[in-house]
Amino acid sequence: MRLPAKICGLATPDGVEAAVAGGAGFLGFNFYPPSPRFVEPEAAARLAAPARAAGVRICAITVDADDGLVDRIARTLDPDFIQLHGAEPPSRGAEVAARTGAGVIRALPVGEPADLAVALDWSEVADHLLLDARPPKGATLTGGLGVAFDWTLVRDFRPARPWFLAGGLDPWNVAEALEVSGAPMADVSSGVERGPGLKDPSLISAFLDAVRRARPQA
Repeated sequence: MRLPAKICGLATPDGVEAAVAGGAGFLGFNFYPPSPRFVEPEAAARLAAPARAAGVRICAITVDADDGLVDRIARTLDPDFIQLHGAEPPSRGAEVAARTGAGVIRALPVGEPADLAVALDWSEVADHLLLDARPPKGATLTGGLGVAFDWTLVRDFRPARPWFLAGGLDPWNVAEALEVSGAPMADVSSGVERGPGLKDPSLISAFLDAVRRARPQA
């Protein structure tokens, strides 16, 4: 059984191999050019092929992508999900789903309890939600910053859709994070890197082992 964990920002075969071998249920490829994890759709399609064959769900991470990029991703990668990590409103999420036939993961920044109310606006559009730490003031990226938020804020969060906990997770804190937050799934990017955008296969394996211990599989 695949683990309820997503390894995001993959860009090399060894990272993909470690994620698949470790049991990740989802892999994410980043199509936001300013990110150190950016890959072209054609490269992502090659990287994703062995993961797809192993039954792993493929996710395309975008930030306010225009129709041209969305169509190129859909045509080239054919992802299971397109993750919206910018300022997209629910209407844009519905457009992306209609254009691509892919599911939608909506990333939502969290810094205070009021931020969770936005999840209600996505209950009819998103297949999954992803709760990430609100970026620090002046940040140029919307995610992958290694910043955590107060996990107790979401302890009673019960949205209509399945959701990922993200933001500052790593092999050493993910088990505690899942326990404190009650999150059903975990998402990691910078927490399994040895440098910006450089995934470490040993850290990926350790992260997935920690998720496995926190979420025993039947």
